[in-house]
Amino acid sequence: MKLATLSDSEIMVTLTALACLLAGAFVVGRLFEKLQAPKVVGEIIGGMLFGGTFLGAAAPGLAEAIFNSYEEEGKVLNIFYQLGLSFLMFSSGYNTKMDLRKENARIFLSLFVGSTIIPMIMGLAFVKGFAPYFIGTADSYAAFLLVFIIGIAITSIPVISKIFFDMGIIHTRFANIVLTASTLQDLCLWILLNAAIDIALSEELVVGNMLVVIILTIALFLLVHFAGRKIEKVQIHIADASFMQVCFIGLFLSIAALSTRKINMMYSAFLIGYIIRAVVNKDKHAGEKVKCITDFSFAFFVPVYFALVGIQLNLIHDFSLIRFVIFFVTAFALEWIGTVLLLIFTTDLKRKVIWNFGITMNARGGPGIVLATVAYNYGIINAEFFTVLILTTMLSSLIAGYWLRGQQKKDERIFEDLQERNE
Repeated sequence: MKLATLSDSEIMVTLTALACLLAGAFVVGRLFEKLQAPKVVGEIIGGMLFGGTFLGAAAPGLAEAIFNSYEEEGKVLNIFYQLGLSFLMFSSGYNTKMDLRKENARIFLSLFVGSTIIPMIMGLAFVKGFAPYFIGTADSYAAFLLVFIIGIAITSIPVISKIFFDMGIIHTRFANIVLTASTLQDLCLWILLNAAIDIALSEELVVGNMLVVIILTIALFLLVHFAGRKIEKVQIHIADASFMQVCFIGLFLSIAALSTRKINMMYSAFLIGYIIRAVVNKDKHAGEKVKCITDFSFAFFVPVYFALVGIQLNLIHDFSLIRFVIFFVTAFALEWIGTVLLLIFTTDLKRKVIWNFGITMNARGGPGIVLATVAYNYGIINAEFFTVLILTTMLSSLIAGYWLRGQQKKDERIFEDLQERNE
């Protein structure tokens, strides 16, 4: 079997495009680090420099020559986009401990309900006001409603994980609870998003298909959690030097297999990372091999992924600053109010800790970006709402990053102790 290949010129222009994206993400990302802002936001802006807002507007011919030189270049670059997202989620799963212990149950459940269900319910009151400006070509109000309330409530595991990584608090109790709540929140996202797609395509919801997805998604969550706890107790020695290859095989095959059952690749990669963590839990050398995977991913694939998100944004056309501000304030306020109020009434956490949860759960990103992209591709939302959702993820992540870094400077142990009032 002979495989189709790119020409030398096509390969060179693809490598040039990747180099530009990586350079933009690196330079602006480092600048944002110097400004004590989330590096991930800088990486997205680094990609924006080459999109329709900047280079695409100032020198459209040059932008076209680099990023759309041949017919399939967009698809080739999209492979790196998907790999970056997969490795980011793999790394998040590998560094996350699903904290379902009894002492955290009340905080976890209150955080999930307060940041997901309550904002979604409150968001229903605002759908009609935004629909005339944001609804897509599919002209499905029901599908738009689902996408809108998801956009109000969602928290990003990839972006918030990256912030936790950059701050060095990924292993704290605070991070574990946030990521566990966000994982369950993402279950709701994929279920509702699949429902929105079914409605947009068929103008009706196929209940049987959705029940299969719901049951399988929840079952996988529970299976991975409890299997991981059992595996962690077993002494597993991994002597094979090719363990990294085994990780790659497991990651890609699992993503492919689960996608046939409508399980999103982000969620699949996260679960595989979690299982790998349990396998290497007591083998230091195997853990170092996995760390090589995550280090390389954060040096190449992940920055390219965020830069490719940024390059798709165009703030010159199909964008209203006023409507963006109104939507952002609405979404941020509803998420914060739901989270803070429920934690106040159901937990003994101190107010500043509760505020930290409220701000953190507002950090949208990977899921928000996926939501925007998928909904736009299916015509559920229009180009303006696509841009609004992406900018909302960036600004909310920026606010969360600044806020958390400020809290860390005041008290380095605030994310570990959680400081309950009765202490």
